[in-house]
Amino acid sequence: MKTRIALVRQAGVPRPYDQTRPIAVVEADLAAPGPGELVVKIAAAGLCHSDLSVINGDRPRGMPVALGHEASGVVQSVGPNVTRFAPGDHVVLVFAASCGHCLPCAEGRPALCEPALSAAVAGSLITGSQCISHQGQVINHHIGVSGFADYAVVSEASVVKIDRSIPLDRAALLGCAVLTGVGAVLNTGNLRAGQTCAVVGLGGVGLAALLGAIAAGAREVIAVDLAEDKRAFAMELGATHAVNPADPDAIAALRDRTGGGVDLAVEVAGAVPALKFAYDITRRGGTTVTAGLPNPQAKLEIPAVSLTLGEQTLKGSYVGSCVPTRDIPRFAAMMMRGQLPIERLMTHRITLDQINEGFERLAKGQAIRQVIVFD
Repeated sequence: MKTRIALVRQAGVPRPYDQTRPIAVVEADLAAPGPGELVVKIAAAGLCHSDLSVINGDRPRGMPVALGHEASGVVQSVGPNVTRFAPGDHVVLVFAASCGHCLPCAEGRPALCEPALSAAVAGSLITGSQCISHQGQVINHHIGVSGFADYAVVSEASVVKIDRSIPLDRAALLGCAVLTGVGAVLNTGNLRAGQTCAVVGLGGVGLAALLGAIAAGAREVIAVDLAEDKRAFAMELGATHAVNPADPDAIAALRDRTGGGVDLAVEVAGAVPALKFAYDITRRGGTTVTAGLPNPQAKLEIPAVSLTLGEQTLKGSYVGSCVPTRDIPRFAAMMMRGQLPIERLMTHRITLDQINEGFERLAKGQAIRQVIVFD
């Protein structure tokens, strides 16, 4: 079948993207689903910094690649041996597939699935398939989803069914921003009611983390970002305090406000200075969680003795340490009850043809979550 895709042929094309247009919207060929695979008609897809990092070259991927990893849609057809899904099912696509059999999956840590990582590097689905081609050339999948498209063939290991009452535009954000941000707070950070939490970096994932901290009943929810408008928006969402990390007195003031530092600091900016700031505002005995994706060459330097003398914990969080089949329905229920008002993070609704303008807006920091809405 035919489908439009968002094709990136070369990483590192200079900005501004609305002029250089590194993403080409082209009509491609999509193979029929094989065993364990299904076709999803995409309803909505969010623009994320993880996509931007492929465009600018921070996260190297095999080229050419069909971009997009945060999406929702409706199942159109299923391949052989698919028993858990049927045409008409509403689903969220998950960029971290789970084979269910490797050691991390067996330990209940599907975000670290080893076959899924190998498939992502190879530009294939976890089934080994490469289902997209353009003018006879095989196109790499983007971490098992390639959701900036009218249709996508995905492994059933990359799909979670949701209730049909959930709006599909909001549901798209469950696949990355909410899983990563809320999961970093509730799963990786294990934030408890009455504790203090700081979120460093207030993009879509960071503000989702902030909503998660509020929902968890944190006593103090401190929003940290260089951008004044994002700090102000975080206060509107329910943050108790906002901090500019460029202020030379910021760390001392924050430590004074919280009696020595926060119980949990979550960094989602994807920048080493932000992670260092998060570590420096964590109290003795507290936890610093990083869910950001800095350039692979970036290095963090901390006083090694602080880990011992302060019993501080520094943890990585990939996909919010989530079990998608458990956490997507969980977070969806919280969203529908009003505990996670993620619709407030959707600052722009755009078409697929406006994708270059959208990524330039994201690169400038002029958007929280932009969602491509498909007819």
